[in-house]
Amino acid sequence: MSKHFKIPQSVLVLIHTPAMDVLLIRRADTEDFWQSVTGSKDRPEEDFVDTAVREVLEETGIDARAEGHCLRDWELENVYEIYPRWRHRYATGVTHNTEHLFGLRVPANTPVRLNPREHTDWRWMNWRDAALACFSPSNAEACLLLPRLYLPE
Repeated sequence: MSKHFKIPQSVLVLIHTPAMDVLLIRRADTEDFWQSVTGSKDRPEEDFVDTAVREVLEETGIDARAEGHCLRDWELENVYEIYPRWRHRYATGVTHNTEHLFGLRVPANTPVRLNPREHTDWRWMNWRDAALACFSPSNAEACLLLPRLYLPE
């Protein structure tokens, strides 16, 4: 059986309320790494929107296409070096990932149901505090971009 490697193309979905509170989730494989929803494509041809919808549902139980929710492609990408601790998940020689950014506006008090294999806790924070809490610089930057990219209802 051949090993299935992660595709170095992923999404970061910043889930937020109309008041610009941001949902952060704590990774299960680290002590205290807080982040937004992230995840790689399942197949190279998978559309980034489909990846975003799938990852949000898998990680938080939130349906990005539900009534009252607004998934928006921010049309931004980050290219970053994959942390050495996670490079074994990728094919030999893969050192960088391309991350496509989305915003997902949801109503306040949207229920969150974590996948316990991936995340152990969640919290809503205002966008400034969320930026400080994120372990990933690209995730922190996405939080700081929210006031400029947010489109009210």
